[in-house]
Amino acid sequence: MLVPALLALEDGTLWPGFGFGAAGQTSGEIVFNTSLTGYQEILTDPSYHGQLVTMTMPHIGNIGTTPEDDESNRVWAAGLIIRQLSPVVSNWRSQQPLPDYLADRGIVAITDVDTRALVRHIRTHGAMRAAISSTTTDPEAVLALARTARDMNGLDLAREVSCKESYHWAEGQDWWRPDSGQLSGDGEQFHVVAYDFGIKRNILRLLAARGCRVTVVPATTSADQVLALNPDGIFLSNGPGDPAACDYAVTAVRQLLGQKPIFGICLGHQILALALGAETYKLKFGHRGGNQPVQITATNEVQISSHNHGFAVNANTLPASVTVSHLNLNDNCCEGLIAPEHKAYSVQYHPESSPGPHDSDELFAKFIELMQAETLERLEIGD
Repeated sequence: MLVPALLALEDGTLWPGFGFGAAGQTSGEIVFNTSLTGYQEILTDPSYHGQLVTMTMPHIGNIGTTPEDDESNRVWAAGLIIRQLSPVVSNWRSQQPLPDYLADRGIVAITDVDTRALVRHIRTHGAMRAAISSTTTDPEAVLALARTARDMNGLDLAREVSCKESYHWAEGQDWWRPDSGQLSGDGEQFHVVAYDFGIKRNILRLLAARGCRVTVVPATTSADQVLALNPDGIFLSNGPGDPAACDYAVTAVRQLLGQKPIFGICLGHQILALALGAETYKLKFGHRGGNQPVQITATNEVQISSHNHGFAVNANTLPASVTVSHLNLNDNCCEGLIAPEHKAYSVQYHPESSPGPHDSDELFAKFIELMQAETLERLEIGD
């Protein structure tokens, strides 16, 4: 049942609508995502921790939800903002309608918001703090809640979403992928230690499907603890918050440079850049969606990619030995880097998709190749 609700932005603008999901109030940084599908994967992506997600796709909820599509063990988004909630669910995989899914997880959502105008407002004025309430529509009360939300600048959220203890991941390919038969690995060829800064399940699946035994470790794991696990490669995951606030992770990665092949995605990309001596900055409204064009600088090839980041690497601060491997064609920000002398590379976007296109799947194969080369090198020198 829909009830009157109110969305308030910290700049004083008010956006009325109707609440669904859990009854209550919530606050966080308001952002928008341009993906046409994948709302469940977006909601359960830990990178959205502390954010109110606005979907630009006007019709949401039509495919329902299924546990198979969760990217983590809970909904991390602070709230959901949409234009129109679908009155029916028409997907054979659905096990629960979106309103019930959110209600069971205590997530407040609002529909019937003019999301087209809202997104234009965010693009003009930038991402900002906001609040949703379905228990009161008093403007002053909801606005006060918005203005007390945490600011993303300087905020370390990786600690909040990371696992508390290390664990092993074995689940590989997904039956629904059209290329699943090509992804099956030949046993466990390599041991990968994956830092959990907010890791998505599909990253782990793609590593396992390519023959990796994956050990997931907490965000605060030291370099010595990682090396004691004797990995063939180190993966730096996606995650929420300000990368510069993750000084513990930057220190660990700096000590790991050159020790083992390193592959980073999203927050992992930013942490790698900081470990190399670069700087990061906050984007005006970020990149979030499954239709972002990225150019590979070595070949000028353009790939359509999935994004979710509010911070970026300042390419002008990268060392001369580090190459920008990918550029965003919308604003030319750094979307990838290669540090050959450190056997490390990373991308800002999400090649694992979920949701999004699979244009960049080869980045996982590159990680395997680096570990293979490292293994051969050790054999040649008799290590």
